[in-house]
Amino acid sequence: MKEKDLSELTDQELLDKKQKLKSGKIINAVLIGFLIGIAVYSSVKHGIGFFTIFPLIFVLILTTQWKKNDQSINRELESRNLK
Repeated sequence: MKEKDLSELTDQELLDKKQKLKSGKIINAVLIGFLIGIAVYSSVKHGIGFFTIFPLIFVLILTTQWKKNDQSINRELESRNLK
């Protein structure tokens, strides 16, 4: 089933989605910290290699995807004068 577009959501659904995004920040921060820790450990122990670069690629993907979702929800909330 395809997820609804943000403009199709009701005000309450949009506010709930924003709340879920806030709680997901903690999970994302822990995951990003874990991946950066793997990259640092790998670079110290074995030098620059696959296990140094690979986790950093996931960090980049996670941060860009999270920012994109956060910005789109905030834009929709501002267009509806909610906050």
